Amino acid sequence: MSDNVIGTNTPTDSEAEVARVMQICNACRYCEGFCAVFPAMTRRIEFGKADAHYLANLCHNCGSCLHACQYAPPHEFAVNVPQAMARLRGKTYADYAWPSCMGACYRNAWGTLALALLASLLLFALMPAASVFQPVDPPGNFFAFFPHGTLVWLFGTIFAFAAVALGVGVSRFWQEVSPGTPSAPAASEAMRNVLTLKYLDGGHGEGCNNEDDAFSLWRRNFHHLTFYGFLLCFAATLVAAVYHYLLGIHAPYALTSVPVLLGTAGGIGLMVGPAGLLWCNLRRHPLHGDPAQHTLDRGFMLLLLLTSASGLALLAWRDSTAMGVLLVTHLGAVMAFFLTLPYGKFAHGIYRSAALLKWAIEKRQTSGLKLGGD
Repeated sequence: MSDNVIGTNTPTDSEAEVARVMQICNACRYCEGFCAVFPAMTRRIEFGKADAHYLANLCHNCGSCLHACQYAPPHEFAVNVPQAMARLRGKTYADYAWPSCMGACYRNAWGTLALALLASLLLFALMPAASVFQPVDPPGNFFAFFPHGTLVWLFGTIFAFAAVALGVGVSRFWQEVSPGTPSAPAASEAMRNVLTLKYLDGGHGEGCNNEDDAFSLWRRNFHHLTFYGFLLCFAATLVAAVYHYLLGIHAPYALTSVPVLLGTAGGIGLMVGPAGLLWCNLRRHPLHGDPAQHTLDRGFMLLLLLTSASGLALLAWRDSTAMGVLLVTHLGAVMAFFLTLPYGKFAHGIYRSAALLKWAIEKRQTSGLKLGGD
């Protein structure tokens, strides 16, 4: 448990609300088997700022506890764990952002996304070495417009900055939650929970709630398509780098080549997954999540859709005169995605993974409270 407890350091409204609902839940414990939040809660009797942020990021917003809670609105206690946790998660991303001034990006999600996308599109629209409306020889040769070295330098620099920014932010978070020392079993369990999205099963395997109290696995499935679609696209980029630098095989690659097959599969995942998540988001129960973060969520999904749609269109029409315009659009979307990686919805996966690792470590430690199951 953190030394930074309520009463020794004035909490914000969102931190205080998480502490309030957790104290009520700690007395009830009806939802103890639903997800990792509740057994982690039982190891505490006070909820400091670091504890509140940790539990908020451990929550997957599945909604099951809301529909099971006898103290949920309109009860006077108004216990709404998913909403309280979601509001505080938004504060986590902003508070731990690096550089600190960039935390404001989370509070103006549409503005951040629009600026990043517009700047990226303008950059690539003004850069081409040849007219984007003219055919190139050989057909599908992207580097007739943008030299390979220039693209590697641009995207490599932005991606490196994004990785550092996310790394610094989650390191700050990690240090404050006082996790203990990771062991191989704890790391393995956390990785398994991340890769399987275990806690989107509602605690019983039937899925979470979305627009009502019916269980559904749709959100989990769409998350999987998005997550693994991203990994496949990343793998395609790595394989293309091996082709280019180690094997001396340069783009454009055949439709049956490994980079194209991986990228196509990833692009389809990044079409279906975000589209499904957007559909779920638009239909979600109004008491789930934080309405103030709808722009952050939906903007991220729309950017993923633009990135994947433009990439698949570029592959389909790379031999046509439309290739140049499609290339500018796709590169602009990818650049905007990279620019907003540390300051958009993508960050939630990083912080949630850190929280899952802390829980995997913590559950293996002896609890001094002896008030609930470890």
